[in-house]
Amino acid sequence: MNDSLRMERVRRFIATLNQACELGLAVESAREGQLVMRLPYSDHIIGNPDTGVIHGGAITTLMDTASGSVIMCALDEFELCPTLDLRVDYMRPAEPHKPVFARAETYKITRNIIFTRCEAFQESGETIANCVGTFMRIGKEATPKAYRDLITGGEDDQS
Repeated sequence: MNDSLRMERVRRFIATLNQACELGLAVESAREGQLVMRLPYSDHIIGNPDTGVIHGGAITTLMDTASGSVIMCALDEFELCPTLDLRVDYMRPAEPHKPVFARAETYKITRNIIFTRCEAFQESGETIANCVGTFMRIGKEATPKAYRDLITGGEDDQS
């Protein structure tokens, strides 16, 4: 599978997630086993109105979505992999009025579990938060064909 196909699959997947759409999450890059997503700054994700700092829940959603989506960049065939565990460590608040990025990667894939790690950061490069996640593989057959076709664009999963 090439990088443009990975990116298109992740974009289609994100478009099916209401919370991700509401937050304006966007795919910046996708390649084998790696993904970068962007959370744009907006008034409705402010956690502290006095400072304009983004609510931690929006950053956690960004990291969970990036961590779950990077799986599509690691597997040749699409399958849903629900989050089993996500541990987030916050290092500092995000600077107001600037987007936040999440760089996720898969680092181990087993028959039943996929392990990911993710870093949230801003353009300065300084880490906002780190997370590690585990995702359960339920298999291609457990994903409804109509949904699988929506994500893959209906093309043969072996492409």
